[in-house]
Amino acid sequence: MRYLIILFILIFGLNTGFAQRKQSEVQTKSSLAIRYYNAKDYEKAMPLLKEVHQLTKSSTYFRYYLTCLIELKDYPKAEAEIENASKKQSQVRSEYLVHWGHILDVQNRNEEASEKFKEAINSIQTNRGSYLTTANAFLSWGEYDWAKQTYLKGREMLPGESFSYELARSYLYLRDYENMMEEYLNLLQQNESHLARVQSSLSSAMRLDIDNGLRDKFRGQVLARIQTEPQVIGYNRLLIWFFLQEKKFSSALRQSIALDKRTGEEAGQIAQLGDMALRSKEYAEAKKAFGYLMGKGEASEYFNQAFARNIHASYLEFVSEFKDDKTKGITLADEFEKGLNYLSYGPATLNLIQEYAHLMAFYLNDTEKALLVLEKGLKIPQLKPEEIGFLKTEMADIYVYADDPWEAMLIYSQVIDANKKNTLGDDVKLKKARLGYYMGNFSWAKAQLDVLKASTSKLTANDAMELAMMIGNNLNLDTTAVPLQMFAKADLLFFQNREHEAMQVLDSIADIYPYHTLVDDILFRKAKIEVEKQNYALAVEYLETIITDFSYELLGDDALFMQAEIYNYQLDQKEKAKELYKLMLSSFPGSVFIEESRAKYRELREIYPDKEPESNEGLFERAIENTEF
Repeated sequence: MRYLIILFILIFGLNTGFAQRKQSEVQTKSSLAIRYYNAKDYEKAMPLLKEVHQLTKSSTYFRYYLTCLIELKDYPKAEAEIENASKKQSQVRSEYLVHWGHILDVQNRNEEASEKFKEAINSIQTNRGSYLTTANAFLSWGEYDWAKQTYLKGREMLPGESFSYELARSYLYLRDYENMMEEYLNLLQQNESHLARVQSSLSSAMRLDIDNGLRDKFRGQVLARIQTEPQVIGYNRLLIWFFLQEKKFSSALRQSIALDKRTGEEAGQIAQLGDMALRSKEYAEAKKAFGYLMGKGEASEYFNQAFARNIHASYLEFVSEFKDDKTKGITLADEFEKGLNYLSYGPATLNLIQEYAHLMAFYLNDTEKALLVLEKGLKIPQLKPEEIGFLKTEMADIYVYADDPWEAMLIYSQVIDANKKNTLGDDVKLKKARLGYYMGNFSWAKAQLDVLKASTSKLTANDAMELAMMIGNNLNLDTTAVPLQMFAKADLLFFQNREHEAMQVLDSIADIYPYHTLVDDILFRKAKIEVEKQNYALAVEYLETIITDFSYELLGDDALFMQAEIYNYQLDQKEKAKELYKLMLSSFPGSVFIEESRAKYRELREIYPDKEPESNEGLFERAIENTEF
């Protein structure tokens, strides 16, 4: 028994070592083969791929090997390899016939190729896996119509299999959007659990939809299904998803509310829709969503959330569009007061407390009431240091607004001391340094900003670097710091919402020092002021001057990003915004705005695809990439 055990261990060890050596050999040769293959060095790739196929029996490597022979125009050898592979099988595999047909096809032996393709379809074993394998072989050679015929034959021969998803993909490659949509809708008809899969596939398809043909057909076909099959809720949810992709929040909300009245299960979707509208600055639609949820009654699980989000949406709408309307401001203040009385002062309402205080101080000029609101918030039991710092920071900002910089400086210091291990500490250090800049303590402010350039927060570090460089560039050029003092005064006035006075100071600098290096900074501040005054066209002009004449300066990327944002949200010229976000990617790859620009460019490209036509090769590669083998 002992000898048997030893013998078993020896045999097992030898087999394991052999298997490991074989696996290592396969990995080495396959890696080298694929490298040659991708470089289109088919002569070097061919023998390696043949060896790897012999070692692994993988159909993928066999197809790569055939591709090399085809590219080298060695068609007789390619056919011979298929014949040899077929002889080793008890039954000719249908995918071999597909490969054979393709080899005939590239030789323009079209009739013979068609016969082989037909033979392949007719020889498929009657199970789902065999139909999928054969169809994938057709897809791998770009024979999309034959893949479609394979799935249709499978549907006929296997009554329990619809192949709807696979057929939809084939129709996509054939640009037959109408039939593609029918198959996706058939999937939802069978089971709504396919919704996420259908949405993902349609999202990919819409990226290829250059002329909006798919979008037009989508609307018509989904609406027709909703009318003829109202019991299939998946159609409604797919239409809502589509409206959200198109940023048509009003249509999405209308559909969601109608569906909720039928099912009573859409509250979560409506809450999400409201948040999406907020992020897209569609405040009116966000308020409609939250208002509907509030209308479902206080017993609803979303009532408190909707109540708070509705006030938040009203605040953002006021700041963005109505900040000079004191009547609306007073009405909003009353909304905050009632809202906080209902929801109570607590950790969950800190954002509302901060916004209420900011409204009272910066827009209604009632700093006393604003400070009382914050002091009440600070009495909330068991607040964390960061939560206390959040409210105290707003308090310090209000003291800056009220021209009490020393009290503001003291409170900023308290927040920094209590928040040394989180990002709030760095954010407030920036505010404190900026206050020193407002007060004319330029050397001290710059020293603080230089330290902050190493902040873990990229945005804080970037803002610190910009202000430090602006101070450094303009403080050492003149024997007098008067221009920079005037500019800092304008910045303070701008912070205090005194835009008219800030503009007067900026104009004075331009008149007195017409060739000063602050010229691009002045243009940028003017653009910000015009945005606050909702003079967006004039703001764009100022920014365009910076982009055209001063792109090499520090504010080049800031100006371009701000211009893109104005076109995107205020002027509603989405395609123009898309082009500007795209320009940001190529012109300022190191900008702090690069990630946000990339995300927004991709988002807008979903709706407004780039006009460059996609090559057949690109379509093929993307089609194969998205195919489930």
